[in-house]
Amino acid sequence: MIDGQGRTIRYLRLSVTDRCNLSCVYCRSAACNEAPREDLLSFEEIVQAVRIACELGIDRVRITGGEPLVRRGISGLIRMLREGCPIADLSLSTNGLRLAELAGELKRAGLDRVNVSLDSLSPDRFRRITRGGDLGEVLAGIEAAQEAGLAPVKLNTVAMRGINDEELVELALFALDRGLTIRFIELMPVGEAVASGLWPAAHLPVPEVRRLLAAELPLLPAEAAPGNGPARYFRVEGYPGAIGFIAPLSEPFCADCNRIRLTAAGELRPCLAHDHGLSLREPLRKGNEVTVRKLFLQAVNTKPSGHGWGESQETTTPMADLGG
Repeated sequence: MIDGQGRTIRYLRLSVTDRCNLSCVYCRSAACNEAPREDLLSFEEIVQAVRIACELGIDRVRITGGEPLVRRGISGLIRMLREGCPIADLSLSTNGLRLAELAGELKRAGLDRVNVSLDSLSPDRFRRITRGGDLGEVLAGIEAAQEAGLAPVKLNTVAMRGINDEELVELALFALDRGLTIRFIELMPVGEAVASGLWPAAHLPVPEVRRLLAAELPLLPAEAAPGNGPARYFRVEGYPGAIGFIAPLSEPFCADCNRIRLTAAGELRPCLAHDHGLSLREPLRKGNEVTVRKLFLQAVNTKPSGHGWGESQETTTPMADLGG
């Protein structure tokens, strides 16, 4: 599929639930509204949609949420996707709380790799950022993912001024030492970050983060990590891990965007940063694959040239679904 800007669309972000067992300060409020369960796509409907997307050229799928590991039977869905769809790369983004218990099962079901959110190595700070998360559970999940062979394990860190900026070097060394890939992501004007007033006070541009790290770590350009995402990667001599930077505001990558998004309720959104799209739910439930195929092509054809942040457009999309 090729959009109106000439970009080839190959990557589907697939949300399987809007529920989460955390309420991170930049992502979603503690009182976030959730869709009724009957509005969510069934596993069979999800597989049908992904199979059609693959027939149209999608070959990379990332499972997201909310928190995808709270969706009951998630390993079964991964097995269904792996068996029913020609996916070259099947990955999952998680907050890591349930990863220790599920990592082996996910790998056996056919998952290739995981991204884990990790915004602090201080238990108290981690608890404040996540509004109650247990850092120990997340660290155990990261270790279990490595042991299970989910590779590479990528860490997503939202860099925030006055919140976790003093430990960004420590986070980088944590990943480098363990052969992990850490990506530092700019705080974006979405979701709870705007509603809570965190944006723009805590916004820390990636060039500043890169300079902060380079003052203590000699960053050398590196090849992109598997996943075909928007990060720019660096290595540090003598360490097995890697460091990446995702800068949608200071270093926009919209011109090379190859992604579309399918929400848990079946809405197909051509831009991850926009909260509007085309509903696939009813045609999927009616088995109308011709209409589903037309809606995919229509969504891709209307994909905007950029995210529009800084203009009048607003969005409530959680940051957890934007980090790549």
